[in-house]
Amino acid sequence: MWTRHHKRRNTGRLIVPAIAILVLSYFGFHAYHGDYGLNAKARLETRAATLEEKLEALRKTRGELEERVSLLSDGTLEKDMLDEQARRALNLAQDNEIVIFRNRGD
Repeated sequence: MWTRHHKRRNTGRLIVPAIAILVLSYFGFHAYHGDYGLNAKARLETRAATLEEKLEALRKTRGELEERVSLLSDGTLEKDMLDEQARRALNLAQDNEIVIFRNRGD
């Protein structure tokens, strides 16, 4: 009886390790660069610092506005503040007055 002998190829032994390397590299890449990866922490910290600065600026602006509103409240109505708001809203000034324009940031 004649039998055929086939030479074994080495490529069959490399298929499973190659697939494992591809899968591990895929998950490794996304573990570092993904939305919840190691690199995302630095981006989140940078964004948090920027938002904290914005929040502090908004708190400062709100404090200034609340202070101005408190001057116009019912119990402590200041006539100078009321006069200033009325002149600004109506864009009026007396003939004998000097008008000095200021920026809000100063």
